[in-house]
Amino acid sequence: MDKVILTCAVTGSVNTPTMSPYLPITPEQIADDAVKAAEDGASVVHIHVRNPENGMPSPDLGLFGQVLKSIKGRSDVVICTTTGGGLGMTVEERLAVVPEFKPEMASFNMGSMNFSIPPDVITGAAEKAGLKEPRFPWEMKYAEMSMDNVFKNTFKDLGYICKTMKEHGTKPELECYDVGQIYNSGFIVRQGLLDLPAHVQFVMGIVGGIQPTTEDLTHMKYTADRVFGGKYTWSVIGAGRSEFPMGAVATVMGGHVRVGLEDNLYLSKGVLAKSNAELVEKMKRIIEDLGRNVATPDEARKMLGLKGFDKVKF
Repeated sequence: MDKVILTCAVTGSVNTPTMSPYLPITPEQIADDAVKAAEDGASVVHIHVRNPENGMPSPDLGLFGQVLKSIKGRSDVVICTTTGGGLGMTVEERLAVVPEFKPEMASFNMGSMNFSIPPDVITGAAEKAGLKEPRFPWEMKYAEMSMDNVFKNTFKDLGYICKTMKEHGTKPELECYDVGQIYNSGFIVRQGLLDLPAHVQFVMGIVGGIQPTTEDLTHMKYTADRVFGGKYTWSVIGAGRSEFPMGAVATVMGGHVRVGLEDNLYLSKGVLAKSNAELVEKMKRIIEDLGRNVATPDEARKMLGLKGFDKVKF
């Protein structure tokens, strides 16, 4: 495969405003960052929304509508909405974006897990920024809650999400944070709930999930080969400083890549990325230096078997 699908995850729900002044928060900032990332090479943009007053992750459909319509009005980039949401959201809140907007793609978390944001990450970011405390009171509460949190994705939840995505023609992007979640994916395929070919994302480096090593990526890939029988495409997230190294390994192995401020705030050691576009530009350069090319949005649609830009509801 010559073409690499380069996804940009614009804001997410893990990093908080204290960690970077460049994290997009308002609908306008999120949409603008997504459009600029697409202009600079992203094939797909992955969208969460936040409360514009304080940056807290939000399931608000009004905010989603503002962001999705703004991006679509200016770009033909593939839009992949979250159904992972943020800490404390119910599965119904997380999934509501799919029937409301019928996106071409949506993330689909493949198992329950410990999903943690160590509080010292936020206090350390505040200290580095010269702040006596985090910018917003919710940030430390959010991190502390995460340390006693199970990110719930039971088989009942997986069936509900699968059925809803299928009803609305939305392609699931299978987020696998560990090897067992690849096997969970195979189980729901055998149950007739999930169609092949699948698109699988190996999420590496989250506290509570598999860590970002070449050996673990190889194991994830070979496991997926067995589970899906070759009927799948795959992409890699390397959280934090592993974003570019794991993206390079995935490129060499024939996979696809995700970057963005959801996953990593730094352009290089000690240097904050000032936009998602900077991360996209760097990863695109690495991909091209390794002898592959970044897919256009329409090429990505064809590779992933998406329903098309004209069939969304926004």
